[in-house]
Amino acid sequence: MKTLFQKIADREIPSKMVYEDDQCFAIEDINPQAPVHILVIPKRVIVRLGEVSAEDSALLGHLLVVAGQVARERGVAASGFRAVINSGADAGETVPHLHVHVVGGRALGWPPG
Repeated sequence: MKTLFQKIADREIPSKMVYEDDQCFAIEDINPQAPVHILVIPKRVIVRLGEVSAEDSALLGHLLVVAGQVARERGVAASGFRAVINSGADAGETVPHLHVHVVGGRALGWPPG
């Protein structure tokens, strides 16, 4: 059974796609928590960060590079942004398909949560 993000990647569910390459894609979050809230999603399913292996290193690095690129394109890199990966229910994970939240465009509080 496909994850929500696989269905989006396959264009079965509409989204506001802002980036795509052979390894990942980025979409606007449907429930943004800041003026800029983009999800960077690998095309290959990794369930969560707590389950990655050494073989995932290059892909994880690529996701962070794309997160930085998206932040620059959206104009939040200079002022600051947050890159977040939720892993597990207690962290707020709602889709079992690893993804990076790029959040910015306003001052973000600390600690999060």
